[in-house]
Amino acid sequence: MPTPLQLKKLYNQGQNISAFMRREMGVEYNTREIIEVSYDLQTGSYIAAMENEEIAEHKEEYSREIARTMLSLYEPVSVLEAGIGEATTFSGVLRNLGNEIDSYGFDLSWSRVTYAEKWLHSKGIINTVLCSGDLLNIPFLDNSIDIVYTSHSIEPNGGNEEPILRELYRVAGKFLILLEPGYELANDEARKRMDSHGYCKNLKGISDLLGYDVIEHKLFPYTSNSLNPTALTIIRKDSDTELPSDVLACPKFKTPLKRIGGMLFSPEALVVYPIVGGIPCLRIENGIFASKYEEVMKEG
Repeated sequence: MPTPLQLKKLYNQGQNISAFMRREMGVEYNTREIIEVSYDLQTGSYIAAMENEEIAEHKEEYSREIARTMLSLYEPVSVLEAGIGEATTFSGVLRNLGNEIDSYGFDLSWSRVTYAEKWLHSKGIINTVLCSGDLLNIPFLDNSIDIVYTSHSIEPNGGNEEPILRELYRVAGKFLILLEPGYELANDEARKRMDSHGYCKNLKGISDLLGYDVIEHKLFPYTSNSLNPTALTIIRKDSDTELPSDVLACPKFKTPLKRIGGMLFSPEALVVYPIVGGIPCLRIENGIFASKYEEVMKEG
């Protein structure tokens, strides 16, 4: 396997890094490493694409329809985009919601989260809480966000649909909205392409098997690529849990974190999660085992 620097050179030469790494590793589906590396190397490309008038117009229509869909279901106090990328969708969603709400986002890639923060600030959105995190171990408390949604972030995680759906549903308080590849609603050509990329499948079917209340499943009216049509899947939860004031959680135990010494400490895991460039790094592998951290910091 080439080094990360060599992979960066291959990306700059136009190589599809996900496909390249799958071939090199001899795997059918994307691993966490493949997803992180390939998307991190793309950092900046989504924001740069917004300079294209046609792309920006599509993104506005897409975001507006997501916000309209949310408001037709519920007037949320809090919203989370799981797999926020560079926030080019989230910024439009927040703008079109038209009211002050608590907003959150996370992504596997630290680089993309930092770009998301810059993009949101450029749009006058400064209070969103962002962190790095993994869809398989989401760093938010149970039932802590009114509406959780995804926008093609489950997409590259073929083979991990069920555990990801369980995590998203765990965090959602009222509704889970999925905007993901509509494999079952697509034509043969589109399915062949999705298969070749290792994209997710059968989100509605798996949700049904898990006993979730799927109230809608259809093609979304706005799709940027006809060979990757977006399906809208809405799952209702209706949790009556009182929303906590601080929703970030230990990704391993899903329990509250303590802010100590400029870091985030998990009393259950005895782990310190660093904050890098203002971004909390809340993937399990980011944690530093430090059983005496709280004790030492209090003494200091």
